[in-house]
Amino acid sequence: MNNKSPGNAKQFGTFGGVFTPTLLTILGVIMYLRMGWVVGNAGLLGAWLIIIISFIITLCTALSMSAITTNIRIGAGGAYAIISQALGLEVGGSLGIPRFISQGLAVTMYIFGFREGWLSIFPYHDPFLVDVIVFLFLFGIAYISANLAIKTQYIIMVIIVLSLISIIMAAYNGSMQIPTQDALSWGSFKGSSENGFSGSNFWVVFAVFFPAATGIMAGANMSGELKDPKKSIPTGTLWAIGVSFIVYMALAYWLAHTATEDELLNNYNVIIDKAFFGPLIIAGVLGATFSSALASIVGSSRILFAMGEHRVLPYSNFLAGKSANGQPRNAMLVTGLLIFLTMLLRNINAVAPLVTLFFLVTYAMINIVVIIEQRLGLISYRPLFKINRWIPWFGLISSVLAMFIINPTISWITILIVFVVYFYLSRQNLETPFEDVRSGLFVSFAEWAAKHTWGMKSMQQRAWKPNLMVPVRDIVVAKGNFQFLRNIAKPKGSIKLLGIEPFNENSKLINELDTLSESFRQKGVFSSWTIINTDEFAKGVNFGNQALKGAFFRPNIIFLNLKDQNDFEVEVRAVIKESIRLEIGILLFSPHPTARLGQRNVINVWVSDRQGNWDLGWDIGNLDLSTLIAYKLKKNWQAQIRIITVIKNENDKDEAHRFLNALITAARLPQTLTKVYVGDFKNIVKDAPAADINIFGMEESLSYNFIKEMTEQTNSSCLFVKDSGHESILA
Repeated sequence: MNNKSPGNAKQFGTFGGVFTPTLLTILGVIMYLRMGWVVGNAGLLGAWLIIIISFIITLCTALSMSAITTNIRIGAGGAYAIISQALGLEVGGSLGIPRFISQGLAVTMYIFGFREGWLSIFPYHDPFLVDVIVFLFLFGIAYISANLAIKTQYIIMVIIVLSLISIIMAAYNGSMQIPTQDALSWGSFKGSSENGFSGSNFWVVFAVFFPAATGIMAGANMSGELKDPKKSIPTGTLWAIGVSFIVYMALAYWLAHTATEDELLNNYNVIIDKAFFGPLIIAGVLGATFSSALASIVGSSRILFAMGEHRVLPYSNFLAGKSANGQPRNAMLVTGLLIFLTMLLRNINAVAPLVTLFFLVTYAMINIVVIIEQRLGLISYRPLFKINRWIPWFGLISSVLAMFIINPTISWITILIVFVVYFYLSRQNLETPFEDVRSGLFVSFAEWAAKHTWGMKSMQQRAWKPNLMVPVRDIVVAKGNFQFLRNIAKPKGSIKLLGIEPFNENSKLINELDTLSESFRQKGVFSSWTIINTDEFAKGVNFGNQALKGAFFRPNIIFLNLKDQNDFEVEVRAVIKESIRLEIGILLFSPHPTARLGQRNVINVWVSDRQGNWDLGWDIGNLDLSTLIAYKLKKNWQAQIRIITVIKNENDKDEAHRFLNALITAARLPQTLTKVYVGDFKNIVKDAPAADINIFGMEESLSYNFIKEMTEQTNSSCLFVKDSGHESILA
């Protein structure tokens, strides 16, 4: 098979591509063999109500589908394509895969229905042989081309129209003998011969009839081979629903006036017996089951082909293969194999409800797509077919209710299958070839959250998370800090890489920052990057921070690495000063040349002497960010925190101990060590317990010599921290 463009396939119009397969799928075997039983149980008024409810559910979904198909460039796959383009391949595939399988089961059920009709004429024929011959006919027609399938359905359409004419002629010739006052009644819901007429109810009868109304996707499944899907899908689907609704309502009226309650309940072939020419009804039954099977086998192969094109499934290249005339024959072969295997089950009544319920799940999801699009209010949502806002909501709620009315247990199983498939696909890193609505959904949610929290921006300490701005001049230094930065930000923080370099048309830093940012994302930390072209490091960083001052999702910490600086006084001091003015937290990292970050087992946090002020209030000085960063490192390193303070006055020792313990309790820092020293700070630092990193508070006047001295005396990497004033370890 060679991969030709879709343009090589036959392009169908509204009548042949949508109206005919949709109408023939709706006017199926239930109309011929179960409509009498529905009227016998529910009465004419009950039957009309069941038909109206069923078609309202279907109509709302059809209207939603019409709106969304006139807003996108729908490709092959029908509902799968609609949902994928809106909510992504993962969601589309989670419905597309089980829907493809259920379509295969539907073909098998239609084949079995055809066999039952055939055996009523030729009872001595071998049932399995009948199934195989019908399958081969179906597969042969569909495999040759969709064009032949459509032409075959024209013939079946004529047969079904003739069968309906036979019913009209029966009415014309006086079959409607039951008086109107008796016919216009509410049913007694006596049940069926299968349950010994022990009783039924409205919703049980509804569940039997409703699958008749679930054929609206038959035309949409041909979306990839329609000349104008934006026009054909809405027009063809809605006309098919309208015509079939009239047929069902009129047929219920004729049955209620033509047959007694006992005849309707006991004889599933009552239409055959009461029609003007019974053999035409039998031909209609055979034609309805055959056409439904044909539409399903053609439609299901298109769903499989579309998933192959989007690389949703294994062996997607094979599934996306097409013949010289544009037919998805590889997908057709797999579909045929699935159908033949399900035929070997011989009795699929146990899984038959899945077919209807997967239709309903699909209906619900299409309505959800429209609800999301309407709620987002994005300018990209400009459907040519506009619908009221209540329509998709009614379609969604009624679809879900119908599922649980038909079979609550199988409904939960159906939903579970969808979630299991989604869980699998979400881990396959699918590459979506189109932009879906999820980006708009997430952006709109973020905007909504920003607007609702903007007024509380001075009280966001409970929602604090480390959002780092990391200036990068030397990509090698930045890569060396990769794990350290990741351990500070993970799991909910973020890292914005700010490249600083003079303007250069052939900049290598652009690609290097993009690669580094992607590495952070792959390791579970959201990251983005940008470059400021300037010769002066401090100005570049400060301009970046100033520009982001008005942003809602702005960095709240500036991370500076001494190893990346050429001049502490010119570059670092200016950034520290401006960051303090802008109320941005500061992390100044001084890596030890040999010890680096050691074994990452212990973190020392140094608390300055509070000189008699040992009361623990909400304002604990320049200590919040230090403790928060220590806690983040503790979690990600599986390390232990030790809080140390050095006091000058021996009398403050007990107070200092109480303060540190109260801090640990209030900050919820379990298994944290404390140490209180009395004496000169610089002398004690030399003999302090070893740690892999020492965290100190800092002031604007922090000197370069003090930084180097602490790094040497602790024999460890050091982190110097300045609070922004917007974080709190006690929150």
